[in-house]
Amino acid sequence: MTSGLFTGTLTLWAKALKGDRWLMLGWGVALAVLYWAQAWSIDRLYPGEGELARMAAAMERNQAMIALAGPARSLDTVGGQVTWQASAFGAVLLGLVVMVVVTRHTRAEEESGRDDLVRSAVVGRFAPPAAAVLTALVVSVFSGALVTLSLVTYPLEVADSAALGVGLVLCGLCFTGTTLVAAQLVSSTRAARGIAGAVIAAAYALRAVGDVSVPALSWLSPIGWYQAMHPFSGLRWWPVLLLLAAGAANLALAGALLVRRDIGAGLVASRPGPGRAGSALSGTVGLAWRLQRGGIIGWSVGLFLTGVAYGALGTEVEDLVGDSDLGLEMMTQGVPDLVDGFFATMLLMLALLTAGFATSSMLRPRSEEESGLAELVLSAPLARGRWLLSWTLVTVLATLLVLVVAGLGIGAGYAFVTADPVQAVSFVLPQLQHAPAVLLLAAVARLVHALAPRLASLAWAPLVVAVVVMFFGDLLDLPQWVRWLSPFDHLPLVPAEDASLAASSALLGVALAVGAAGQLAFRRRDIG
Repeated sequence: MTSGLFTGTLTLWAKALKGDRWLMLGWGVALAVLYWAQAWSIDRLYPGEGELARMAAAMERNQAMIALAGPARSLDTVGGQVTWQASAFGAVLLGLVVMVVVTRHTRAEEESGRDDLVRSAVVGRFAPPAAAVLTALVVSVFSGALVTLSLVTYPLEVADSAALGVGLVLCGLCFTGTTLVAAQLVSSTRAARGIAGAVIAAAYALRAVGDVSVPALSWLSPIGWYQAMHPFSGLRWWPVLLLLAAGAANLALAGALLVRRDIGAGLVASRPGPGRAGSALSGTVGLAWRLQRGGIIGWSVGLFLTGVAYGALGTEVEDLVGDSDLGLEMMTQGVPDLVDGFFATMLLMLALLTAGFATSSMLRPRSEEESGLAELVLSAPLARGRWLLSWTLVTVLATLLVLVVAGLGIGAGYAFVTADPVQAVSFVLPQLQHAPAVLLLAAVARLVHALAPRLASLAWAPLVVAVVVMFFGDLLDLPQWVRWLSPFDHLPLVPAEDASLAASSALLGVALAVGAAGQLAFRRRDIG
């Protein structure tokens, strides 16, 4: 009887692995680079033990950074820095990845009706969710193995490197279970991801509050258990049992809920919507905003908190940078004034992150086309050009909003450590100076989507170039023409340098031209 419940699992698992192979490879490598890059940068930014010890002492007193990254343990060692700087973010990122994987192969399949077709064959009730869990587990194990391998070959201690990888895998297992539970509760993919994302955010928040003020709260979070393994600071393995128990309990709960609901429905009944849409949904702009609202809020909150952490470092820039020439170059972009150079670099980093949001937002119409929803909307008396313009307008306004919020975050962090409330808004205008460059990258994404929607992933290439130019331009001695490919290279480093109206206007003009080309190209091709 039990085996019948899982009939067809291996076939569905093979199909899911084939469909997610590039996602698994990309995120596995990205997570390995996240951990490895911390070791690489620490070794080069702080070549002397005294410099690293001085920076460690400064960070151990910084409550904002502890809330952001985790408890400060053995920060005067490379391994301690890797654990501190990467573990919490790695767990969150892997949690988001497995959230997408699980919902894609469970709730999204049911919502689209494909699950009904699959179950019309000889397929057990538990087979689709089991295949999704196995796929998420492969993604987690692959990512954890790459993280361990990258640190061992760096080289760092084998046992502690393995602990970072194993803990990451088990965090993935925990969040796989919570996502599967969410998929049983609600009937839509968006709602399931919202619940799963809220659980990940709560785990991070409990860990942050616990590490700063109430230690007991950290023991309510899988991320806290992961960091409680103390890699590179007195390794202990028993917190693994907590992660295993939580993962198993979540999966068991999901299985118990699955047998109590109808396929295609959720245990929590969907509330009927109003008979008529509100005034905000009366037009295409309102619809585009409603569909992107969750992402806009998430990015805004994330960049605000990141900005707070950067701003809180303002009074300790000298200890953070150290005496390394590479450190000075990477953290101040060669600006003589350390504080101004540091904040100019942090504003640029936040602008690059905002460009990630803008690119993602501008590519959202592609998913609407792939799902067939765009055809339904355009079957009404609605011009396709107006439909795309609505999405573009929301992206532009949301990008400006995220930039403002990021600037407020840096200002809030700096105002907190300096006890000067005026500083809370002092970084908003400097942050907005990067808007033309961010909007240009978004316009390129729009053009790529319009010309070749199947190659839309290429829209991320300009952002990758901009990141490489910023972090590794001098280190790799990149030629000037390569640097010019980054729109940010054409803008002054505010507030260390004066803003340039001419440069901003020129980039804004190019962005408008590229966006107009994308609009024209979209009108000339078939939908889907």
